[in-house]
Amino acid sequence: MRTTLTLEKDVAIALEKLQQKRASSFKEVVNEALRQGIRMMNAPGKPRKPFRTLPLDLGKPLFNSPEELKALIAQIDEDEDLQKLGLK
Repeated sequence: MRTTLTLEKDVAIALEKLQQKRASSFKEVVNEALRQGIRMMNAPGKPRKPFRTLPLDLGKPLFNSPEELKALIAQIDEDEDLQKLGLK
C-alpha cells in the first residue's frame, strides 16, 4: 500500500540512523518500527503490584463520641478566634 507520511524531524533522523546501521531500505525500517510499535501499543499493560499501606498506631483518640468531637472542634474554633483577636 502506498501512502504519504509526514515524519517529525527527530523520528526521521532516528529512522535514517537505523537504516544505515542495518543496511536496509528506508521502507523496511519504517515498516519494522511500525510493526513493533503497534505490538507494544496493543500489548496488555504490565500487571502492577498491589499498593498497600502499613497501619500506624496513632495512640488514644482525642474523643470517644460525636459529642466530644463537636466540643473539640468548638474549642479549636474558639482558640483560633482568640488568637485572631490577640487575646491568646
